[in-house]
Amino acid sequence: MKRDAAVLDDPVGASLRGHHAHLARRLGRAAGFLPEVATFSSVGAEPGPEQWADLARLLGRGQLADMFSCPATPPHDWEPVFVLEGRQMVWSGSDRCAPPRTDAATGVVELGAHSVPEMLDLVDRTRPGPFRQRTHELGTYLGVRENGVLVAMAGERLRPPGWAEISAVCTAPEARGRGYAARLLGALVARVTARGETPFLHAAETNTGAIALYEKLGFRLRRQVTFRGFRTP
Repeated sequence: MKRDAAVLDDPVGASLRGHHAHLARRLGRAAGFLPEVATFSSVGAEPGPEQWADLARLLGRGQLADMFSCPATPPHDWEPVFVLEGRQMVWSGSDRCAPPRTDAATGVVELGAHSVPEMLDLVDRTRPGPFRQRTHELGTYLGVRENGVLVAMAGERLRPPGWAEISAVCTAPEARGRGYAARLLGALVARVTARGETPFLHAAETNTGAIALYEKLGFRLRRQVTFRGFRTP
C-alpha cells in the first residue's frame, strides 16, 4: 500500500496529533511529548512568532527545545544548543530482506516497564539517542540478552499515520559483531508491516556503519535532515 510520505516532513507533530496524543502536552499550536517520555517538540512545518511563543511558554524559561528535524528557525533570542546532520530512511519492502518473526528461536524478547532500569543502563553505555524513563511507552521495544544481561535493543518511537519509526538501535560493546542489531530490526519490521504500517528511521550522517546496515536490510534514503535543539529565552 502506498503511504502518504508528506507526514514524514513533520513526524513529531504528526505523531503527537495522532497515535501519541495521550503522551502529549500542548499550549496553543505548540506541542511536545511529556518530559519523561521524550524530548521532542513541534511547532508545525511553517511556524510564526505565535507558535514559537506558545512553545516557549509550554516548555518554560531556559529549557531545551528539541526540534528534531524541523527546518524552521526560531526567534533570535533562542540559544542554539546542538546541530546534527542526518538522514531519514524508509523501508523499501524488498522481498530479499524478508524479516524474521519474533519468537524463542531468534533469542529476541519483548521489553516492558520491568526492563526500564536495564534499558536505561544500556542506553547510557551506547548513546543511541534520547531515551527516558517512559520512552518505552511509545511502542514495542525488543531486546537480546546474554546470560540474563540485556546487551542489545531496538524499538518503536514516532508513529505518524501509516508509519512507525524504528529507534534506539544499540548493542553493548562486548556483544557487537554477532548480528543482534539486524535480528532486532528484522523483528520490528515484521511487527510494523504486519500492522499494515511502513517502517522508517533516522540516522546521524556520521554513523556510516549503521547506515550501511540499514541499507542492507532494505531501508532507502528519503531525505537529508538536520536535527537541532535550542534553549528557550
